[in-house]
Amino acid sequence: MAQVWAHWHTVLITTAALVPLTLLVVAGMVRRRSRAGVSRGRAWRWSLAEGAMVLGTLPWVWMTLTPVQVPPGTVLVYLEPLSDLRAQLTQPLPWVITQVGGNLLVFFALGAGAPVRFAAFAAPARLLLLLGAACSLMIEVTQLLFVTNRVCSVDDVLVNAVGCLLGGLATRPWWSRARVPVPA
Repeated sequence: MAQVWAHWHTVLITTAALVPLTLLVVAGMVRRRSRAGVSRGRAWRWSLAEGAMVLGTLPWVWMTLTPVQVPPGTVLVYLEPLSDLRAQLTQPLPWVITQVGGNLLVFFALGAGAPVRFAAFAAPARLLLLLGAACSLMIEVTQLLFVTNRVCSVDDVLVNAVGCLLGGLATRPWWSRARVPVPA
């Protein structure tokens, strides 16, 4: 944990500092939507989902796009599915938890909020493929092209996409009941 703090304290402090600002923005969005005729419950649900998606995703994206020091001889590109994950699972348990857990969390908040706010993402396959995998692929390509010393892996895309799906499944009670068809 001390190593995580030493390397990422700026991201963690900035994120914590943005929580009150995010809550103020969410409250302002609720007020504006309520004035525009959106029900108070829906205004809160949508605004909280948007705030959570942004504040819960941006720190992870910041971390993934930050150059890091890697040991000499480290493989930087893994194109064979499950090869990087298999190599990670041979490491000590705290390292595995940090790597796999961190990759699951990258798009967890995005997946949790997207179907609450946008009906188009209220399907597990869309969360997994259209949102999770597509966003993760964009990050991996960006790392490959513009960020030095970052490991780019097809397994990161898979694990990030699963994290997005898990986030959506965690909030399913809020988006599945909100999608009841309205009679014509």
